[in-house]
Amino acid sequence: MSTSVLTEVSGDVTTVTINRPESLNALNEEAFQAIGAAVTEAAANSRAIILTGNERSFSSGADLQGGVAKREGIDLAGANRIIAAILDLPIPTIAAVSGPAAGIGCSLALACDYLVMSEKSYLMLPFTKIGLMPDGGSTALVAASAGRHRALRLALTGEKLQAADALDWGLASEVVPAGSHLERAGEVAAVFAQGPTRALAASKRAINRASLAELDASFAREVEGQDALRASNDFAEGVAAFLDKRAPGFTGE
Repeated sequence: MSTSVLTEVSGDVTTVTINRPESLNALNEEAFQAIGAAVTEAAANSRAIILTGNERSFSSGADLQGGVAKREGIDLAGANRIIAAILDLPIPTIAAVSGPAAGIGCSLALACDYLVMSEKSYLMLPFTKIGLMPDGGSTALVAASAGRHRALRLALTGEKLQAADALDWGLASEVVPAGSHLERAGEVAAVFAQGPTRALAASKRAINRASLAELDASFAREVEGQDALRASNDFAEGVAAFLDKRAPGFTGE
């Protein structure tokens, strides 16, 4: 059994915790598959799910120290299926975010139905900093909540969007004092777990289909674009610069 993801059941609520603290919860293929298995099992046995990391980080995104640096790493099509499955779960999901929710980790947080952010946390799509484009459905998920120009701002600049701004942009459900994000997520989950399960499922399904009608097309565009970009010189330079802790020298090739 993978130790990269931990699960804890309390009554009708399952908490799924990303457990790779040595890398700020960076995600590799094993971790992503473990998340998928954990939420699938939780959906069959619980009435609400909390997805979280630790105090330092929800998830810093794909693991650049591992396979990504070798142009391998996460199977993006498989990761997309897991993100789509989270969106389609018949029970409410709550993301409890502290520290960064970056890259495909940001996609995981945004896929949840309710997003509780610590006041010191932030969202980030840093893909262009290593010569890639946003993936994990984030091109649709961000635009659906924040609008086109704000989505472009996050995607093109790779800036950190602090929790207060994420709330203002419509990307977070609420912001809470530092250290209380998981407690607040538990309170929200407990309310959902006592709610009318069928009505909650029908509500989230209707809203997701209305606001994310282009999600499958976005997944396909992201996979196609990312495959091409991973073969580029700019990607090789971006990853090398990241690992060397220096500014990249992109050439557009």
